[in-house]
Amino acid sequence: MSRAFPLPRAVAGISLIEVMVAMVIGLVLMLGVIQVFSASREASQLAQGTARAQENARFALEFLQRDIRMAGHFGCVNDQAHFVKNQGDPVVNIAGVATGDGSALDFSVSIQGYEAPSSAPDSNLTLGATWAEPTDLPTPLKSLVPRGGSDVIVLRYLAPVGVPVTSISAGSDNTIGFDGDLGRRLTEEGVAAPTLFGIADCSHADVFVGTYAVGSVTASGATLSRYNVQPTGETMLYRAESIAYYVGTSASGEPVLMRARANAAGNYDVREELVEGIENLQVMYGLDTTPVISQTQLPVGNVTVQGTAADVSTGNDAVAANQWRRVGQVQVGVLARSPNPSMASSSAAAVNDPRLLGVRFVPAAASDGRYRAAYESTIALRNRLFGN
Repeated sequence: MSRAFPLPRAVAGISLIEVMVAMVIGLVLMLGVIQVFSASREASQLAQGTARAQENARFALEFLQRDIRMAGHFGCVNDQAHFVKNQGDPVVNIAGVATGDGSALDFSVSIQGYEAPSSAPDSNLTLGATWAEPTDLPTPLKSLVPRGGSDVIVLRYLAPVGVPVTSISAGSDNTIGFDGDLGRRLTEEGVAAPTLFGIADCSHADVFVGTYAVGSVTASGATLSRYNVQPTGETMLYRAESIAYYVGTSASGEPVLMRARANAAGNYDVREELVEGIENLQVMYGLDTTPVISQTQLPVGNVTVQGTAADVSTGNDAVAANQWRRVGQVQVGVLARSPNPSMASSSAAAVNDPRLLGVRFVPAAASDGRYRAAYESTIALRNRLFGN
């Protein structure tokens, strides 16, 4: 019986050339997959960096907008209207505080700013370089160690929610009584033991240092006999706020929007890290048409002049305080960057560089890969809308 043998061609394997062609095709396909994966990864990182920067900027502007709108709030009559009445309100019952002196507790000046050098409109700041901090900062603000290149803004007002006053004892150290449950409003926003207070009706306002207890506050060195208690009067007790916004440095060395709250000694001892990735803060101020506000020269409510803090005033006296009373509008801008490198490339042309209220941010020689964008907002001081 004969055995059938397969033809030689049928049992032959693939040739070396075929193996090399297959390897080349596989390599090309693999390179394509890697390129797609790399491009997808870069796009994901950029999208994530963009989203984080936008989210941080939104939160930063929300914090700034809320507190800037409150500047000048002193009960049902704002600070500007109190001033033109010329009855000495709001009375600051705190020793050592003079109008316009830059003290953290100077509640006669509700809004005040400090300009960083070389950060006015039409200026250039190079990313990654060392920027200069404001040179005219009072000592309490210097202790905050703000990052250079960024402005500092200070806001003073009575908290938006107060409690009705039900009793006021006689004497130089008045004890102010109120409902204990309602009084919890004075300890909101993390201020468990407030020490700065304001009392106001629709005629007057006083700010003082006090000691809080459930149902009462003892006012130190303030005579409050001119106020009528409820239900016959309109007197309300508030927590007084003096806060500063600035760009600081977190424990990890990253830039962060900071808010500091002053204590009864005039020091900004409570410091909050609000929003990460805020690299720069710029502020512009809109001034009322009236150049010097007084009983005979009332504010008209029209903002016709705008400038930096240095354009408003750099003084520390009553004249400077009067200029800050003209502020009726604030423009704020923040430069937000992604917390981590996000494969962002530097702009190829100067026209594409990020700009913030006229300040151009020049890319560094070596890009750090972070996404950056500028965000701005215009805020009207609702307590400076004279006549409303």
